[in-house]
Amino acid sequence: MGTSTYDAADVSGVTELTGATEITDEIAATRRQLRLVVAGSVDDGKSTLVGRLLHDTKSILADTYDAIEAASRRRGSEQVDLALLTDGLRSEREQGITIDVAYRYFTTPRRSFVLADTPGHTQYTRNTVTGASTADAALVLVDVRNGVLAQTRRHLAVMALLGVPHVVVALNKMDAIGWDQGRFEEVAREVADIATRLGLGDVRIVPISALTGEGVVSSEPVGSPDVPRWYAGPPLLTLLEDLHDAAAEVDRPLRLPVQLVIRPRTAEHPDYRGLAGRIASGRVAVGDEIAVTPGGLTSVVTAIDTPAGPAQVAGAGESVTVRLRDELDVGRGSVLSSVASAPRAVQQIGGTVCWLDERPATPGQRVLVKAGTRTTRGILTSVGDHWDVDSLKWVEPGAPVQLNDIARVELRLAEPVAVDDYLDDRATGAFLVIDPASGATLAAGLVGPALS
Repeated sequence: MGTSTYDAADVSGVTELTGATEITDEIAATRRQLRLVVAGSVDDGKSTLVGRLLHDTKSILADTYDAIEAASRRRGSEQVDLALLTDGLRSEREQGITIDVAYRYFTTPRRSFVLADTPGHTQYTRNTVTGASTADAALVLVDVRNGVLAQTRRHLAVMALLGVPHVVVALNKMDAIGWDQGRFEEVAREVADIATRLGLGDVRIVPISALTGEGVVSSEPVGSPDVPRWYAGPPLLTLLEDLHDAAAEVDRPLRLPVQLVIRPRTAEHPDYRGLAGRIASGRVAVGDEIAVTPGGLTSVVTAIDTPAGPAQVAGAGESVTVRLRDELDVGRGSVLSSVASAPRAVQQIGGTVCWLDERPATPGQRVLVKAGTRTTRGILTSVGDHWDVDSLKWVEPGAPVQLNDIARVELRLAEPVAVDDYLDDRATGAFLVIDPASGATLAAGLVGPALS
C-alpha cells in the first residue's frame, strides 16, 4: 500500500505520488538527529506504533523480542504485542496503558531518532508537556474509528503552545475500517481545521496501521488483496526522515546562561576568573563583544576554555568557561549574548503556563520562578484566560487554574531575569514555577504570546 500526506491547508484530495529518495553515503554518514514526541488519546495505539518502529528498524535485541513474545502469549494475545516494548513499568503492563514518558532510540541509514512515548490519559498531560518541550517534531495518533477527541485537541494545543516545528498526525487502525478512504478524509478534514485554528504550521496527515505495519515503515500491503489501495506517497518513517531541520541552534543569537563563576586562585592562575555554562544557542568566539543581562554590562571575550582545552570558537550544546577582558559583576543567572541581540531583563513575566500540580493556582500565591539558571522569589499576581480545548478559544478569565489547565498568568519577581519570547528562543523563553515550601514544580511556563 502506498501512503501520502495531506497538507493542513488543503485536505480535499490526495497528493501526488512521491518517488523514493535515494540514500546517499553522505546522508547515511551524517544521520541527522530528530527528537520526536509521540502523543494521542488512550488506546489510539501509541505504544504499539513505537514498538513497530523499533521492531521494523531492527532496533531491538532478539532476546528482548523473545521476552515480549512470551509475555504476549501469557496475556492471551494471538500475535506479538509490540506495545510491551515501551510500556516498561509494571503498573503499565498490568493496566495495558502508558502512564510515564518512555524514551527510546533508533536509527535508520538516513537519520537517528530520540523518541518520547507520552501518556494518553488527561491527568498525565503534564508528562506530554515534558516530552514535547524539547521536540523537533510531534507524532499525534488518532484512532480513525473514533475521530478527533478532546485529548487529541489538547495534545495539538500543547504542540502549538510549545512551538513544535513539525506535526505529523497519523490516522491509525485503518485496517479496522478496511482502509475506507471516505472515513480517512472526513477525519483528516477535522484535524486540518483544528490545526489551522491553532496556528500550527507544518502539519502532515497520514493513514497507518500500527498493528499490521502497513504505512509505517513499508508501503507494501499486508492485508487482503481485495482492499483497494487508494493512497499514494511515502510511508510514515520516510516522511519523518524527510522532515526539514529547524533552524540550527548554532545559527541563532548567542545565549549562554552562566551556571558558575570559576576562580581557582592558584599560583599558576592567580587572576583566573571564568564564567562557566552550557551554550543554549548561537556561538561565541575569542574577540567577540558580548553583553551581560541583567545589568547591560559589556566586555570582550579573551579566552574560551572547554573540557578538551582552549578553543577559539564554541557553539550551541557545548559546555565552556568564558573569560572576559573586564572583571564584571556577573554571577549565576546572568546570560551572555551578543551586544546586537541581547535578551530582555524583566521583573514582570507575562506568559502561558500548563499547571502541573494537583493544588490549584491562586492569585497572590508566593512562588519561586526559575528562568534559565536563575531562581528568584515571585508572586503570582493574576490569572487571565484559560484555553478551552473544545472551542479552541481563550475563556473564563480569572477562573482557578487546575491540574493540566493551560492559562495566561502574570508573575512579579523579586529581581530581574533575562528572557526572550518562547517562540524566539526556547532556552530563555521557558520558565518553571516552583513551590518554595516543598520544591515541587507547580507549572511549566512560556514567555510571551501563545495560542492566539
